[in-house]
Amino acid sequence: WLEVLGCGVMRQKILQNGDLHEHTGWAFGLGLERLAMVLFKVPDIRLFWSTDPRFTKQFAGLLDSGEKRMTFQPFSKYPMCYKDVSFWHHEGLHDNDVSEIVREVAGDLAEDVKLIDSFTHPKSGKQSKAFRICYRSMERTLSNEEVDEIQGNLCSELVARLGVELR
Repeated sequence: WLEVLGCGVMRQKILQNGDLHEHTGWAFGLGLERLAMVLFKVPDIRLFWSTDPRFTKQFAGLLDSGEKRMTFQPFSKYPMCYKDVSFWHHEGLHDNDVSEIVREVAGDLAEDVKLIDSFTHPKSGKQSKAFRICYRSMERTLSNEEVDEIQGNLCSELVARLGVELR
C-alpha cells in the first residue's frame, strides 16, 4: 500500500486572504515524495522539507550525474559536539594521517574532521595545524565527559604516533 494521490478542501482563511470570500477551494497533490521515499529508501517524509545540508547534499546533482540508483545515507538526529586539536608538527605531515588516527580512536563517533588552521611561525619556522572534529552518535546523545575522554585519547595517540607537540 502506497498513497500517492491526495486532495482536500482548502482552509477558508486562505481563500479569504486572496479576496475570494464566496469560493471553495480544493488542493490536489501527486505525492511524488512518497514515491521518492520508496525509490531512495528515505525513512521519514519530513526530510523532503528539510534544509539540512546532510540531506540535501545527498541529492544535489543527482539528475546531472546520470545516476540510476542512489540510496539515502542516514544521519544522526542527535546533537553534535565539536572539539578542536592544534599542534606543532614536522615537515611532511599529511592531513589524512590525522584523519586516520581520529577514525581509529573515535570510530563512528567521529562524523567529520576538518583542517581549520595551518600556519608557519615567522620566527621559529615551526609549522602548526588545527583540526575541528565533529563527534556525534547515531543512537544517543554523547555526554561532554565521554567526548572529552575520546579527545584525550586522540591527543595521546597523535603525540605517540605522529610525534606532534600539542599547543
